[in-house]
Amino acid sequence: AASNITAFHKEQTRSSFILNTDNRPGVIIGQKVVPLDKVGLYVPGGTAAYPSSVLMNAIPAKIAGVKEIICCTPPDKDGNIADEILAAAAIAGATKIYKVGGAQAIAAMAYSTETIPSVDKIVGPGNIFVATAKKLVYGDVDIEFPAGPSEMLALCDDTAKPEYMAAELLAQAEHDANAATIMVTTSSDVAQKTVDCINSELKEQKRAEIIEESLSKYCHILVADNMQDAIDFTNTYAPEHLVVVTEDHYKTLESINNAGSIFLGNLTP
Repeated sequence: AASNITAFHKEQTRSSFILNTDNRPGVIIGQKVVPLDKVGLYVPGGTAAYPSSVLMNAIPAKIAGVKEIICCTPPDKDGNIADEILAAAAIAGATKIYKVGGAQAIAAMAYSTETIPSVDKIVGPGNIFVATAKKLVYGDVDIEFPAGPSEMLALCDDTAKPEYMAAELLAQAEHDANAATIMVTTSSDVAQKTVDCINSELKEQKRAEIIEESLSKYCHILVADNMQDAIDFTNTYAPEHLVVVTEDHYKTLESINNAGSIFLGNLTP
């Protein structure tokens, strides 16, 4: 995962430049691109550990040349941090980890404490208290953007494997009781079999209570008359995470204009 994330973000790096303007001697224009000195990463760890959020936030900062990358994450009831979060931080190049979570972690990184330094920018996902705290400190410190509850949409036809679609929906629903999970498909057979798979797999999930609440509030499985209608719905909904499983998903991708991250095919989770 770290190598894939590194390869992706290396393509996004920007360079400084100085140009002499055409036919105007002595007039130059330019841009100087410099890394921030210090960034703070919020890493969720209260109800579940997400090492992926460490990789996806720390690796771009490392590539950009940020000198100090600090992480704040809530410890468990025994005061420990999950091994996978520590491993991800080491792989990604984080410089320090502090055992603190919630809105107080955001405040600490924004304004500093005796032990936690203030930073130039705070990034990373969190619950409603973390998200609200980031909005409150914005202006005193930079943030990436205000993020709401997580959401995903699966756009598929009869080539989709129902057990994989069920896994996608369950994986999203376990994030948060307010997470939204949507599937729009041209196949009523895939739709019904996905529902059956969800019902059979749900009882085996560790976070079944959160999943059930999320599914009951914000899960919808829709059957479209044709693929164009399904694509139109997808672009209108504009999901944060979009899973595309169609006979020719690259062709379908050409018609997708509004989505955050896009995952193509049955085998791209």
